Amino acid sequence: MGDSVSSSSTRVSVHQSLGAGSVADLLLWKNRTGAAILLISSTGFWFLFERAGYNLLSFVSNVLLLLVAILFLWAKSATVLNRPLPPVPNMEIPEEFAIKAADDLRVWINHVLSIASDITIARNPIRLLQVSLVLWAISFVGTLINSLTLVYIGILLSLSFPIVYEKYQDHIDEKVNSTSKFVRSMSKKFPMPINKEKKHQ
Repeated sequence: MGDSVSSSSTRVSVHQSLGAGSVADLLLWKNRTGAAILLISSTGFWFLFERAGYNLLSFVSNVLLLLVAILFLWAKSATVLNRPLPPVPNMEIPEEFAIKAADDLRVWINHVLSIASDITIARNPIRLLQVSLVLWAISFVGTLINSLTLVYIGILLSLSFPIVYEKYQDHIDEKVNSTSKFVRSMSKKFPMPINKEKKHQ
């Protein structure tokens, strides 16, 4: 009884963990229209390039050519017929968007560097085991499927796993905690290497 109360009080909201913004609404299907559009469009692109054998470069070139031709003819006809010009947005990247993207990239790079520091400097065996398992899994999956299918599977997982985790968070956290305890107990069987400088001291 006490464990369930403490676990529910310390339970972290999945929506808050994902940033509590439009991306979180999309991944948790709170924005059903956007999630459905992402799922349908990604499925269509995967079928177009993977099954129909369409080339990505030629597809992008044809779409851009068609878009430019439509906008040019629209603008020409608008000047002749005294119609409004096509509603083309301001084609420049806002400074706020560039700063936010740079900040997000900096956070991600610092996270990767902290993982590398844990492995090389702190000599954390648990972190080494986690990174090794992730890299091995990526390498193994890469030998089975191509990158386009891997991206499509990633989109499907991103649209399904967060909502499943939000629904069964307590059960999943329990399994993850038991697995983490097992990994820690296994890592204690391997002694940490002693620094030679400390040994001389």
